[in-house]
Amino acid sequence: MEYLVHKGAALKRCQLHITGIVQGVGFRPFVYRYALECQLTGTVLNNAKGVTIELQGTEENLTQFITALNTTPPPLARIDNIIQTPLPILLSETTFEIIKSDSHENDGPSSSMGAQVAVSADKSTCQDCLNDMHNPDDRHFGYAFTNCTNCGPRYTIINALPYDRHSTAMADFDMCPECAKAYQNPLDRRYHAQPVSCPVCGPRLSLKTPQGEYIIPNTSNFSTPELSTDLVVLTAAADRLHQGQILAIKGLGGFHLICDARNDNAVNTLRLRKQRQAKPLAVMMADIQMAQHYVTGTDAEWRVLSSQERPIVLMNSRAEHELSLAVAPNLNKLGVFLPYTPLHHLLLGIFKGPLVATSANVSGEPIITDCDELIHHLSHVVDAIVDHNRPIINGCDDSVVQVIQPNMYLPAEVQVMRLARGYAPLSFPLDTPLTQSILAVGAQQKNAIALGFGNNVFLSPHIGDLFSVSAEQYFERTLATFARLYHFAPNLIVRDKHPDYAPSRWAEMHSNSNVELSDTSQCLTVQHHHAHVLSVMAVNQYREPVLGFSFDGSGLGDDGSLWGGEVLLTTLDKAQRLAHFEPIALLGGEQAIKQPVRLLLALLFEQMSLDAVLALQLPILNNMRPNTLTNLHKIWQNGSAIKTSSVGRLFDALACALGLIETTLFEGQAGMAIEAAANRADAIALDAIKLNLPLDVDQWRSSEMFKQIIELITAQPLTDNRRDAIACAFLHTLGDAICDYAAQYKHLPTVLCGGVFQNKYLLEYCLSKLSAQGNKVLSSQQIPINDGGIALGQLWYGIHQNQ
Repeated sequence: MEYLVHKGAALKRCQLHITGIVQGVGFRPFVYRYALECQLTGTVLNNAKGVTIELQGTEENLTQFITALNTTPPPLARIDNIIQTPLPILLSETTFEIIKSDSHENDGPSSSMGAQVAVSADKSTCQDCLNDMHNPDDRHFGYAFTNCTNCGPRYTIINALPYDRHSTAMADFDMCPECAKAYQNPLDRRYHAQPVSCPVCGPRLSLKTPQGEYIIPNTSNFSTPELSTDLVVLTAAADRLHQGQILAIKGLGGFHLICDARNDNAVNTLRLRKQRQAKPLAVMMADIQMAQHYVTGTDAEWRVLSSQERPIVLMNSRAEHELSLAVAPNLNKLGVFLPYTPLHHLLLGIFKGPLVATSANVSGEPIITDCDELIHHLSHVVDAIVDHNRPIINGCDDSVVQVIQPNMYLPAEVQVMRLARGYAPLSFPLDTPLTQSILAVGAQQKNAIALGFGNNVFLSPHIGDLFSVSAEQYFERTLATFARLYHFAPNLIVRDKHPDYAPSRWAEMHSNSNVELSDTSQCLTVQHHHAHVLSVMAVNQYREPVLGFSFDGSGLGDDGSLWGGEVLLTTLDKAQRLAHFEPIALLGGEQAIKQPVRLLLALLFEQMSLDAVLALQLPILNNMRPNTLTNLHKIWQNGSAIKTSSVGRLFDALACALGLIETTLFEGQAGMAIEAAANRADAIALDAIKLNLPLDVDQWRSSEMFKQIIELITAQPLTDNRRDAIACAFLHTLGDAICDYAAQYKHLPTVLCGGVFQNKYLLEYCLSKLSAQGNKVLSSQQIPINDGGIALGQLWYGIHQNQ
């Protein structure tokens, strides 16, 4: 498009180099359209370093353009930095053009230079695309892969930067003339949307048996749009779901296992086949209106549920609803989420009911992304498979969040419990560039990795628990993905101080990995709970001392014991242990975590004789043989058992004492049960319960508190009201201990971190009281405060140890 610059106006020319999330988000067509509006000539170019714009026009028009770019970028874009450089005038230039992406890297992989563009997370289907796929007159009608620049897959389909079609999972799908026309038109919302396709030229669904034989192949041809392959497959899938069958369905970042959430037999069969006895199952609802039949929520919770990230949101379940009780046994919360792909929207539109949608994986292993792998591992679980022929290059699970709002005077905040689809990869710019590239390999559980180079910090999507060969391979594949995308070769690797964690072993043997390392690569270690606090400091880019409460399951402490209930005066390079919970013996080691009665006994033995414990009329102890109890006392007495100061283990012991659990079937089970009980607690019953948690020099005497709890339990019949009140009093007592200690350090910001603070009741209680008494609290923002944030804390440590 040509035009004449206004006569008499002085021309200027400049180059803008822009970094951030600026590829795959409609950035170039936005620049193109606005350059035309502002009567500017020039070019816009994608490359692995970001976006480069050359602009020529009057000073007024250039200023107008740059202001708009900064203040109103495309909806999915994030501008981290704009570097403006003056250029010589080109009098012959009369157009503004989008020029082909430059994939050439002059620098190549190096220790300090890498790709500067941030890969966007996958985003849910926008309203415009939903309108298209529901419009019988549109060529995308009933198409399960409809997308545009403002929505759809990003991270899960990308193989290399810059983000162009040949570098994605769409490389083998040649566009039809209609799609090519939209793709090449800068004024079309599908301009350079790399997954752009339609039923004529794009991926298609198929329906298969559990053994992989086609029931409805993706090559089926139907004469009318009403009978498109995708709609036929999804109609057949919905029929099977109504019959109570269990299906695997391939989504954006992996397969889900789905069934009718209202069908007791289907849900229990899924649990039996998958060997998932009690852990809650997520439920996908067709829309907000359907969700409102099953859960209640605040305005903030409904906003998060319907946000473009479309996470699983933990919400309060209604007292009465039609869902199977087996979805979330004995809990007052449900994890609900809304459809985020056209496939999900179409299926739920046909099925017209809520669906259990849980990650398809072998217990404790990563989400399955390939149909052959699903058949190999889970053919015995499913009755049919909804597959499609677009490869998933990078697996990505669903994000899990909850909304924290302590009271009406404090703003609502999203607490991310699993950072994955919609939010990850997470990136943010640093205010000071790094002098070297750093890789942090994270923790053993809820693993994620973090990298830093230039002005950039990146945190990967959730990888998972690294307790199997396949999980460790997934960890290595994720490392290789980020190394490939960002041409990344670290000078420094940071790991947990625990030498037996899988990431720690990898860091020490990195020469065998798929990640290219600098010749000068070295390794640092940082203590687990120090890293927890540092992760919150990192996301706030905070560098001064803080008072950190790091409460979790366990982590190797500086003294060689297992920590997990620490108050740390934390700086960038060290963490001084000011106070901690009384160490208790893990009677039988790992067995004590699975059988929490052993933890309860260890606490009681600190305060009571063996005879006194044997005489207790406590149901969980009455089920034990006396000689077993005696043998455990001997183990405690000889001091051979490893000890832990973990607050998470106190939750296990309390849930056991109250009869809420007997064995631990999944991580966090005790915390969920105690929170559910506390939410049910009656104010009158709570007033009658008093607990004291003494602080002896630098130790909270948890065994003394548990002696009081046992006296309350055995003093009179343990009614439901009394059980709930004791659980609530326990959380209040922990919260009071935290807040009373923090009151002594009002000059320092407070950090609450570690998996224990995923307990919403405890966290909101603490935040409300800390605010009232004048303590400033650093927010964890989008960083998981569980072990999913450890890598970022490790990275923050490495950044400030080696600058």
